Amino acid sequence: MSVRWSSLRFLVLLSAALSLTVGLAVTLAAKSGSRDEAVAELYNPDAAIRRNAVDQLAQFGQTSDADLVIEALHDTDPEVRVHAEVAVWVLWGRSGDPEIDQLLKSGIQRMEDGQMAQAVEVFTRVTERKPDFAEGWNKRATAYYLMGNFDQSLKDCDEVIKRNPQHFGALSGYGMIYLRLGELEHALGYFERALEINPNLKGVEESILLIRYKLRQDGKQDI
Repeated sequence: MSVRWSSLRFLVLLSAALSLTVGLAVTLAAKSGSRDEAVAELYNPDAAIRRNAVDQLAQFGQTSDADLVIEALHDTDPEVRVHAEVAVWVLWGRSGDPEIDQLLKSGIQRMEDGQMAQAVEVFTRVTERKPDFAEGWNKRATAYYLMGNFDQSLKDCDEVIKRNPQHFGALSGYGMIYLRLGELEHALGYFERALEINPNLKGVEESILLIRYKLRQDGKQDI
């Protein structure tokens, strides 16, 4: 069995934020209610109420509320977990400044259009105007990776994790970069950290299994 790595797998993993924040967020079925009610209902024994609470937080919450929603990534109900992942990305993409949020969206659009250099310019403006906003760094890390600038992408991932240690997207990004660089053990460590935070990352889980297989083949790790 041979193990082949492709940049397409990275696009699925690291660029997940694009489809989630731009597309899936529109489908959130947020019901009436307030943020405080939603926080209380996150722990309701009824899964349907928990799903609604996650959706309400995606609509009414702030970036910091993502830390609460991340707990729901481990929910016993699979639909709650799906809604929670969407909500986390939505909340991470909320800077608290409408102008910055619009700027981020314009950078995402440029990246989706394949205009990577222009996307980097826009995301750089985001990081300059709102340096504590982790998602600006994360999106720029994605753009740099797609341009083949792995060193700069790693540096931006560092900035993301400084501000948001639970950013499973950036941790997955580290993994894909080190995978491309042939540093499998480094990649494995970051993938495992990402999966610990978000156990629903099927692509990451698959990559972990493949890396472990390859390391065993090479006699580098006894797993």
